Amino acid sequence: MTSKTIANGILRALGIVTGILLTLYFFYMIRSVLAYLAAAAVIALIGRPVVLFLRRKLNFPNTLAVILTMIFMVGVLAGIFALFIPLITEQSKNLSLLNIEELQRSINTLYLKTTQYFGLSSNMVEDVIHDSEIERNIIQGLNIGFVPNFLNSLLNILSSASIGLFSVLFISFFFLKDSKLFQNGLLIFVPKTKEKGTVNSIEKINNLLSRYFVGLLLQIFILFVIYTIVLLIVGIENAIVIAFLCALFNIIPYVGPLIGGALMITLTMTSNLGADFSEVILPKTGYVLIGLVIGQLVDNFFSQPFIFSSSVKSHPLEIFLVIIIAGLLFGVVGMIVAVPGYTAIKVILKEFLSENKIVKSLTENL
Repeated sequence: MTSKTIANGILRALGIVTGILLTLYFFYMIRSVLAYLAAAAVIALIGRPVVLFLRRKLNFPNTLAVILTMIFMVGVLAGIFALFIPLITEQSKNLSLLNIEELQRSINTLYLKTTQYFGLSSNMVEDVIHDSEIERNIIQGLNIGFVPNFLNSLLNILSSASIGLFSVLFISFFFLKDSKLFQNGLLIFVPKTKEKGTVNSIEKINNLLSRYFVGLLLQIFILFVIYTIVLLIVGIENAIVIAFLCALFNIIPYVGPLIGGALMITLTMTSNLGADFSEVILPKTGYVLIGLVIGQLVDNFFSQPFIFSSSVKSHPLEIFLVIIIAGLLFGVVGMIVAVPGYTAIKVILKEFLSENKIVKSLTENL
């Protein structure tokens, strides 16, 4: 091997590494566009069954079926936002007259009532949460003056997100109208010998993920109904909005239900600050807790097995490990995309490495 050959090899390797780094940098710079494409792909997968139903069962033209589907989905989205308008309006009025010191005293009063009811002394609680942020916030007084600034920032984010929403809906329309658009774009980078396998993989991934996302919506809807009924029975204000928020947290596997449950219990307790703790606050909180348990039992023994077994066709333990690993590597976003991403990888492996023993055992149900 001559020095010229070695030099050419090194230059070629440097060129490849440079090309990869530039490509990654390019993807980083257009990350917003990639996020729009990913969101549009999810919306297209959710709307796909509706379009197919209108086309095959009702004989609608493709364009009309897509337009009606988009109108339906935008209507549902607008309805969800409409739920929050009264709550946002009410909170905006409250914030303009908000007495931070009074709110701090109310929350600290709730804390004192809780400790007194359970027979806990301040010293015992201080020992448990010594030198922690909780101690500084609860024992010494909550500093929640950031609330108005936080909501103002949130409103700015929502207003700037309007461009993103329009972009996502625009891309979703064309993904639904031309279901081969993404496929044709991907085939440009695929060798001729692999085109058939790639097309088969895309079709199977579309079918599986479409069923998965529809099932996920059904899961959220079931929890929303259970939570709404419980909160309405207990008599909590803005029950529908709170139930929707808590059900929506279930998108985050395993961690989401805990966050949603903590949020619901907190809002239940703070909505009755002026009432007697043992006769009003504690019983209402107990009823809400029972409703949360019922909702999670229904979700764990009905909704999730239905979604994972019928849609992505993976064992619950397999899914659990994938979600945990994705969460450790990529955080909450990883947990959310773990199941659809893993499903897509399994389909691709089955198509191109079907003879591999490990692949065969993992994809036997596909």
